Amino acid sequence: MKTRILVSLLVVPCALISALAAAPVPVNSQITAATVYTDRAIVTRTGTVELAAGEAEVTFEKLPAALMDQSLQVSGKGTAVATILDVNARTTYVEAAADARVKSLEDQIAAEQKKLRALGDRGVALDQQQTLIGKIENAVAAPPTKDSGATRPGFEEWQKLLTFSDEARTKLATERQALDAQREEVQAKIGALEAQLVALRGQAGSGRSYKTVTVRVAAANAGSLDLTLGYAVMGASWTPSYDARLRGEERAVELSYFGIVRQNTGEDWKGVALTLSTAKPGLGGGAPELGTWVVDVMPSDEAIALSPFSVSGSNDKRYRGMDTAGKRPLRPDPSSTSLGFGNGMALEAAPAAIVAQQAVATVDSSATSASFKIAAPATILSDNATQKVAITTITLAAKLQYQATPRLQETAFLSAYVTNSTDFPLLAGSVNTFLGDSFVATSGLKTVMPSEKFELALGADESIGVKRKVVNRFAEDTGLTGSGRRVTYEFLVTLTNNKKTTERVVFKELLPVSRNEKIVVKLIGPMERDVGTVAAPKEVTREADGKLVWRLDLKPGEKREIALKFSVEHPADVQVTGLE
Repeated sequence: MKTRILVSLLVVPCALISALAAAPVPVNSQITAATVYTDRAIVTRTGTVELAAGEAEVTFEKLPAALMDQSLQVSGKGTAVATILDVNARTTYVEAAADARVKSLEDQIAAEQKKLRALGDRGVALDQQQTLIGKIENAVAAPPTKDSGATRPGFEEWQKLLTFSDEARTKLATERQALDAQREEVQAKIGALEAQLVALRGQAGSGRSYKTVTVRVAAANAGSLDLTLGYAVMGASWTPSYDARLRGEERAVELSYFGIVRQNTGEDWKGVALTLSTAKPGLGGGAPELGTWVVDVMPSDEAIALSPFSVSGSNDKRYRGMDTAGKRPLRPDPSSTSLGFGNGMALEAAPAAIVAQQAVATVDSSATSASFKIAAPATILSDNATQKVAITTITLAAKLQYQATPRLQETAFLSAYVTNSTDFPLLAGSVNTFLGDSFVATSGLKTVMPSEKFELALGADESIGVKRKVVNRFAEDTGLTGSGRRVTYEFLVTLTNNKKTTERVVFKELLPVSRNEKIVVKLIGPMERDVGTVAAPKEVTREADGKLVWRLDLKPGEKREIALKFSVEHPADVQVTGLE
């Protein structure tokens, strides 16, 4: 009997100890790094947990509901010799806690609505005053009754009434205009605040869902374990932006590369190591496979919508102790335990602290993409607001050339022809152009790969003068009987180089193109002499579509006058379209 009692007493504490050991251990983790792609981000969290010998479940709580389960990756190292057995994610629902930003916006909206109600009350008072003025006017202007004994107002009374009415109505109209302006301003402010509130409430509402990631760990001994959790989440993106500054004396373009980052993932990134990647994981790892295009006879008793393409796929929900192919157990490194779930996106280890004095990113290039590790820690809130971060600044040798179309606009536009001499691609984005430190234009840049040549439009430059005038235009009859008709045009284009350096100027003019054999276009001069088929100068070319292109090298202060003269002949009884 005493033996049974002793065994019972021993069983209860052991069961209690086992239950305590099996209880999940929450990790107090922080976001330390984020790699942003064009359509998603990989977030890295780190945290430390104390483990006892044996098996334990470690949890990362309140992660974004949009977390992609198949992208989970876990690694760890510490004083505890541990093996990560498996990892899984599940969705949990909790009541939304009060968000300070939501509360602040709600308070601001309430204050503005209070102002709007006050303005509305004042508007009602103005309406009442205007009604009262109308009653006073009617009462004074009304004819007196026989019983009242009153007389009609005299001239002075009428004058006083008109003065009172004019002053009162003018004052009311002025106040009403000011009231309307205040109302519009308050309504615009309320609209902006409500838009921000909608964006925040899209992240947090009543019954908000989260993901909880549970990592099952087996520890051979008690000790600490530093865990790193990585996962992909939608709602983040970045786009490139550029500042292009021409260094004319150096014949070079200084191109500053920026990343415009935004995120609405449900988590604020505060002081994280930020990396921008040009990879596009959303496109997959290879070219898509064509399905089968089936053509068949449609059954007469029903209508079936046919599609020429078919897509199939699968999605694993849980992954236990297997590699990415789902075939063999993982073998953790003795010094570093890790478990990864991936779709081809690599989770980078938490980078070392980067000196923030240089606002230039570190570039890692691969065969298909480049990653820019931003120098300074970044803070990007989950409010979808844009944030501009510096990537790098490169200096590219440039071949400068001015282009003009005097027929359409008497302005010379500067272009720089450069080669991407870097090891990374320049993604498509907007370009702010500066001549020196003066902003001149905004243009666009297409994606440029390493060693690829491209053109940068640098905007108008008034230092190259361009003028075009019509010297003559006259029509005359031709032939002995006047059966023909000839229209002769003469233009003069004047180019002036006001710069201190020799500049290449390219300009174009149009020559009419005949679509009928009865219409004949002839060059008269000086093009007929200078652009003959035998000895055409290199600075002028005639293209098939009727364009004449001049390529001139103008010396400092040089002025050139280029004349263009041509005629269009046709039978007098033929109506010709397109003539100016």
